[in-house]
Amino acid sequence: MVKTKMMDTMPSPYGSPNSSPLCSPGPMSPRECHSPYSPLVLSPISPSRCVKVKKNPFSNPDMPGYVGFANLPNQIHRKSVKRGFEFTLMVVGESGLGKSTLINTLFLTDLYPDRIVPSAQENIEKTVKIDVSTVEIEERGVKVRLTVVDTPGYGDAIDNTDCFQSIISYINDQFERYLQDESGLNRRHIVDNRVHCCFYFINPAGHGLKPLDIQFMKQLHNKVNIVPVIAKADTLTKNEVNKLKRKVLDEIEENGIHIYPLPDCDTDEEEDYKEQVRLLKEAVPFAVVGSTTVLDVGGKKVRGRQYPWGVIEVENPQHCDFIKLRCLLGTHMQDLTEVTQDVHYENYRSERLAKGGNSSPLATLTHGSSPATATPTPPNGNAKTGKGEQDKDIMMHELQQKEAQIKQMQEMMAKMQAQLQVKK
Repeated sequence: MVKTKMMDTMPSPYGSPNSSPLCSPGPMSPRECHSPYSPLVLSPISPSRCVKVKKNPFSNPDMPGYVGFANLPNQIHRKSVKRGFEFTLMVVGESGLGKSTLINTLFLTDLYPDRIVPSAQENIEKTVKIDVSTVEIEERGVKVRLTVVDTPGYGDAIDNTDCFQSIISYINDQFERYLQDESGLNRRHIVDNRVHCCFYFINPAGHGLKPLDIQFMKQLHNKVNIVPVIAKADTLTKNEVNKLKRKVLDEIEENGIHIYPLPDCDTDEEEDYKEQVRLLKEAVPFAVVGSTTVLDVGGKKVRGRQYPWGVIEVENPQHCDFIKLRCLLGTHMQDLTEVTQDVHYENYRSERLAKGGNSSPLATLTHGSSPATATPTPPNGNAKTGKGEQDKDIMMHELQQKEAQIKQMQEMMAKMQAQLQVKK
């Protein structure tokens, strides 16, 4: 909220200097008209004589042929701001690469206040788990429901075979849940928990990508928008950062991995925006440094890391690509959501419908399992009898699910009617 400070003015016998120009002046006496000091001074204006001019909201603008549909973007903007936005970000990488610190630095909040770093003995039997944190952020009246999906334990074991299966299962479960909500009766308020972006953290100590990195990206590049991030870039020199970036991009291209492609600018875009997108494309993969510590550098408060030889400023583009990564989220968050909806979700939906025929509630009961494992086995060797029984079971499950949804809707309607009667 912007607070305006009013200036104190001396009272004037001729009216306030801040009086509205729409107020009609009073009659002038001969003494005031012929005053040698202020010949144009008006008499004091009483509040009762102010004229209020009301603007007609339905007046025609001074533009011939104006209909009014040019106001459609404003209508969409008002409804979108009122409804709010949803965005899910996943961070994947080895422990100790600064994933939590970078998230706290990006969104200026503490998402992990009670996190306890496990010991080496505890990490021996530890497997990859999914840690979901949700927070609502408001900026200039725009509300965003931000969900951060962390993957502690990724790449920490000695044998990391299939360590990313839990991550793939989580992404598929969110797609399946959205598909079931979209196919249900109540489609008005669907919560979108699909993963829209994945920050994949690359260890700066390695010479490029590890086999685990390549295998993970191959498994997930068709399910989520992958943005490669070189963690702890302050441990490398400028030349080492540039060399590592080229090596990572070459290995990504050699292995046929598809990372999030920044969309090209239209010809009618502003030159500043075109230059911004060009710099973002050149910065991939982003070499970042995260820190929530505020330091005093030359009388200026900055977020950074203090070293014996100087200070690394997080928001200085000469030191790291943190500000470019934040700009990517700020300018392409809607595009990340649209790519998830139009590409990744549609691919999952088409595969799901091709395998199961249609999205039956049986998949919900089996938590997204395939129809081959979900359908019961026939009691005898007769294929026709077994198929008929399977179809009957599927129809019964569908009817039971629909009846449960109808009953839930009836209960909701009864509660709403009871609330309306109480208010009356």
